[in-house]
Amino acid sequence: MAIKVAVIGAGGRMGRTVCDAVAADPDLLLVAAVDPHAVGEVVNGVEIQADLKAIADSGAHVAVDFTVLEAARVNLSWLALHGVHAVVGTTGFSDEDLDQFESQFQSSNCLIAANFAIGAVLMMKFAEQAAPYFETAEIIEFHHDAKADAPSGTAMATAKRMAAASSDWAPDPTKTVVAEGARGGKGPADIRVHAVRMRGMTAHQEVILGTAGQTLSIRHDSYDRSSFMPGVVLACKKIADHKGLTIGLDAFL
Repeated sequence: MAIKVAVIGAGGRMGRTVCDAVAADPDLLLVAAVDPHAVGEVVNGVEIQADLKAIADSGAHVAVDFTVLEAARVNLSWLALHGVHAVVGTTGFSDEDLDQFESQFQSSNCLIAANFAIGAVLMMKFAEQAAPYFETAEIIEFHHDAKADAPSGTAMATAKRMAAASSDWAPDPTKTVVAEGARGGKGPADIRVHAVRMRGMTAHQEVILGTAGQTLSIRHDSYDRSSFMPGVVLACKKIADHKGLTIGLDAFL
């Protein structure tokens, strides 16, 4: 029996890519699409609706959310209340948000992942493993010029994992800042994070770690949104087996 999937934010570029991936997989069935900014448009034979009620009416087992933070908070609470599993690519949730979702998702499950590209998941894991062996590290993330938030959720998730893996980081030697922001922003453990926004790019990240006489660079490049779809499809298929709230795609691999 196919897993029934709904897509929230179906009118956007990422949402449409998710709809295509769901429709192309024989084990998944696209049954609902929601986006108040694209009502009436049709994606893969499904008409986009304005209201989340369309998800309940369709009998969807799983809803995929690639929206914005404010909307996702509302969407996730609604999905938990209605017993629908959630696969979430929206980032920026606070610790309070996560605590709330953990308490809400009792009759269904929720995955929140900063990145669904398998290579990006491995990049974060490798950076976490390398962190204890280096005293300095910086993260540079590159995205298309339509991305509104900075730094990216992937960059912040990477810094958080590196900070948890090691507390022995050298202080920033900078004494004088000639151009404000030149040293990037401070992430967890004061790991510097730099955000580049540029036309022609999709989603890219490089983690550079340094110690005496050597550096290590770990880089991942997504050249197309299709790079995220194997992870999204995998999550839709496995979400029912992972109880409650899961952070990161690692546990699904």
